[in-house]
Amino acid sequence: MSHTNFVHLRVHTAYSLSEGAIHVKDLVKQCVGFKMPAVAMTDNNNMFAALEFSGAAASNGVQPIIGVTLFVKSPYRVKKKSTGKQAEYPEALVLLAQTDEGYRNLMKIVSKAHLESDVQVGVQFPIEEFEGRAEGVICLSGGVHGPIGKLLQDNNAKGAEDCLLDLKRAFGDRLYMEIQRHDQELEQRTEEAFLDLAYKHDVPIVATNQPYFVGPDMFEPHDALMCMADSTYVAVTERRKFNPEYRFKTAEEMIERFKDLPEAIENTENIAKRCSVKVNEIDPLLPNFTSGMDV
Repeated sequence: MSHTNFVHLRVHTAYSLSEGAIHVKDLVKQCVGFKMPAVAMTDNNNMFAALEFSGAAASNGVQPIIGVTLFVKSPYRVKKKSTGKQAEYPEALVLLAQTDEGYRNLMKIVSKAHLESDVQVGVQFPIEEFEGRAEGVICLSGGVHGPIGKLLQDNNAKGAEDCLLDLKRAFGDRLYMEIQRHDQELEQRTEEAFLDLAYKHDVPIVATNQPYFVGPDMFEPHDALMCMADSTYVAVTERRKFNPEYRFKTAEEMIERFKDLPEAIENTENIAKRCSVKVNEIDPLLPNFTSGMDV
């Protein structure tokens, strides 16, 4: 069966709690309808849907790619004090399980982030701790909200380059520079710097979209969901807000949007081909309460 030449590698399902609005079954349905051969599930700081997603995708002929959008702590950047108007979105990297070992490492990384993060700050995994834990894991740089993107926004070119080199040491040829085009001013302002860094250090680029909802008709309901999550109102202008471009786009839309960077589209397929992980059901691992006891 013919299929498209683009794969979504950064999708938020409803398991991105209070942020994503795509149910797993609807995600798979979209892929089948759009003839997409594979798709990545990358919810924020969790892999809750890994089993459900893996089974639903595989049973419908779609290759599941298990991943996570993980909030990280950068040693290169001093965060600005909040103005009280809008909380700064955490720096994030996208991590994808390439192999079974990578899937196990991904679970360890996410667990460590939850267990050892300051509860007052929220989940954050120190970038310098990826080294030695990243085997079998593919890393996407996170776009404008990744650690490199935040440093570029701060006009800290040296810090951005140091961060890229540290990530390359940890992930090797499994690191990709993530380029996004959601018609956001920040993306337009930083894209050239992203590309310069990628080409300078021989890091391949990849195009992602980052859908939070299925179609344009879901934009307003999703906007209301974001307001509830942030305890604010739709009428408030200074708040975290997406636009209709954060929908699940067709391959044709993405190919047209990145027609000047065809390698960024090609690398979505290349990454999918590198990944081969499926989560299977196993029997519950229950303790033997009668062991060593007289019955």
